[in-house]
Amino acid sequence: MDDYPVPPGLPIGEAWRPVAETSPVRFPYDGSTVTQAPVGDVDAARAALDAAAEVAPAVAALPTRVRHDVLLGVHARLTALAPEFERLLVLETGKPLNDCRTEVARTLLTLVTSAEEAARIHGETVPLDGLPAGDGMVGFYLRVPIGVVVGIAGFNYPLLLATHKIGPALAAGCPIIVKPAPQTPLATLWLVHLLREVGEEHGVPAAAVQLVTGGADVGAALTTDPRVAAVSFTGSAPVGHRIARAVAPRKTLLELGNTTALIVAEDADLPAAAAAVARGGFYASGQACISVQRVLVVESVRDRFLALLAPRVEALVVGDPRLPGTDVAPLIDAGATARVAAWVDAAVAGGASLLTGDGTGPTVLSDVPDGVDAWDEEIFGPVVCVRSVPDVDTAIEVANRSRYGLHASIWTRSLAHAFAALHRLEVGGVVVNDLPGFRSDPMPYGGVKDSGIGREGPRYAIEELTVTRMAVIRP
Repeated sequence: MDDYPVPPGLPIGEAWRPVAETSPVRFPYDGSTVTQAPVGDVDAARAALDAAAEVAPAVAALPTRVRHDVLLGVHARLTALAPEFERLLVLETGKPLNDCRTEVARTLLTLVTSAEEAARIHGETVPLDGLPAGDGMVGFYLRVPIGVVVGIAGFNYPLLLATHKIGPALAAGCPIIVKPAPQTPLATLWLVHLLREVGEEHGVPAAAVQLVTGGADVGAALTTDPRVAAVSFTGSAPVGHRIARAVAPRKTLLELGNTTALIVAEDADLPAAAAAVARGGFYASGQACISVQRVLVVESVRDRFLALLAPRVEALVVGDPRLPGTDVAPLIDAGATARVAAWVDAAVAGGASLLTGDGTGPTVLSDVPDGVDAWDEEIFGPVVCVRSVPDVDTAIEVANRSRYGLHASIWTRSLAHAFAALHRLEVGGVVVNDLPGFRSDPMPYGGVKDSGIGREGPRYAIEELTVTRMAVIRP
């Protein structure tokens, strides 16, 4: 294929740093080569860290208007290039075109919202006269940039996940080093190039935004350097936990995984709920941290729900992700495909039944027991597991029997059921009568338990990437 030229190295420091090695980026649909991508190493990581530490004071001192204008300038350029970014995302991720269009649209929203929030970073006054020693004193705090940020993104939404880290970091006044997933560096490389171009036009040091590719050794070099003030990671729970241990006591923002639960109450709009599962379980070919994985259906409506769900899943179009009518495409690589199929086989051996599919495409399992990976762990593939429960209270209890807690949803016409879910589900977000994967990028987003810590969304991520500096004044 080789439709895209090899980037001239890595955007490190004030220029493109040459690399000694490249690796092919493969189109998951047919295995063809999209292009050769530069591969970084530990020396490249250290050079990026040196450059970020050097420019950190200058980036922190950038006026609000400059941060705002750079982000809006990149938004304008990305808008003009949106079809090209969409096409590139299809090629490197293998996601269906419609999902890549959504990714670019959400990236644009994140840039705009980050620009707006740059002007809303403020502190407040603090009373100091709780004891006589504070009488007459004035206290207030500022919010100041935390310092150098490292952002590590997953392969499934590479452009968006990088922007979730870059946008708030720049808005807060922090230099950032981005490490994309090895399989999907291309769209992020292009985005960083645009950011550096626009930044140069506004007098921003190029090293305010850098990108380093490479393996686990590069990630370790970036995250364990004491000059790094915060690490924002999106990816698997095991890797996130290792990063948190290595980075401590410095700040980590972790958006990890989930076994997303969707509850269908006895009073639910069953056709709408079935349509939501058919969409929510299989968009991005199931490779999303809030894809529907566990469906808990009240027993009295189980059979009717399954009768609606099966034909909707069977109607999904599987094929070439470049075509706008494709719903599900191959997973990121052969290893992921084999793992998902093995998990489905193990679930069936453990007592589950195949309602439709066989684990190699859109699949629905029913009566899935505890103790199998397809129920207990994040499957990250086009598989939905259905289990019946006697009532909504039990559904909430079963949903909470997971080490994960990112997002969940409930389908019901009852305010009592809705508020029970809102108050009792142990997750970072509860969606009522829509996909658990519904996400507006300005909202606070993140999980509890093993799904991570901290919140994304420009306003909330900016708070995470700034620290308070208290001023105490005796006039």
